[in-house]
Amino acid sequence: MKRLILFAIITCTCAGLLMAGEDAMRIRVEGSSGVVVYELNDSEAAKALAAQLPLELEVSDFSDNEKVFYPPESLPTTGAPMARGGRGVLAYYRPWGDVVMFYDSFSPNSALYELGHVISGQDAISGLAGRISVRLDN
Repeated sequence: MKRLILFAIITCTCAGLLMAGEDAMRIRVEGSSGVVVYELNDSEAAKALAAQLPLELEVSDFSDNEKVFYPPESLPTTGAPMARGGRGVLAYYRPWGDVVMFYDSFSPNSALYELGHVISGQDAISGLAGRISVRLDN
């Protein structure tokens, strides 16, 4: 009986993990240097960005560790996690209303909210320039 209960717990846990991966919200950024795919977190800010897609817009350099683009509408930040330093983070900088794609480490900032993390194409971020396409990746 104990083995049956343990088997049921393991089965349910594994099924839950598999389903969570299937429900993950992903976006695809395509530009001159390739394709970058991000997995978004469950924040309202990330959902609001996804709701604005697809977008065709300009990407630009900011500093020596990030690329930025401006979605047409601002994102709500209430309850969104703060972005912590790290390569591959997708974030929203509230004062300027820009989405930030970090290709190198960065320092935390009280106005920088995490939207997600890169899951493929990390090396393409630094080469993005000009016009990009941002859309859901399903």
